[in-house]
Amino acid sequence: MYDAWKILVGLAIFVALFTAAFWMNAGKAAPVPEPKIDTPEIKKMAKAERKCVEDKHFMRTTHMQLINHWRDQALRDGNRDYINKDGKKYYISLQNTCMKCHSNKKDFCDKCHDYTGVSPYCWDCHIAPKEEPKRNEL
Repeated sequence: MYDAWKILVGLAIFVALFTAAFWMNAGKAAPVPEPKIDTPEIKKMAKAERKCVEDKHFMRTTHMQLINHWRDQALRDGNRDYINKDGKKYYISLQNTCMKCHSNKKDFCDKCHDYTGVSPYCWDCHIAPKEEPKRNEL
């Protein structure tokens, strides 16, 4: 144990180098994106009609499970009706139900999916909505 100090110094340097990236980025997390739901389609609707198929918390936490369930129900079982918790009936369709209101894919879907680092495969089968460029993007 004559060289114990060399081992301890080596371990300290290793730990410092290994955790340097974490220490350098501490407190610099990106802010959680807030999806924009003020699309022209939603603005055209009456206030009473501006409701999603489920409540906000449910959609934020489990929308992918709902979409997968819808896919299975519509394509495998042939059932195109969804009845939400309040008893209201909706037509099962990503493009005709969800994207009818949430037509701003870039501001609504992509912001959160990019933030969380997920790549949904919705657009492998579905046609992505065409978005008009904003005036400041021209």
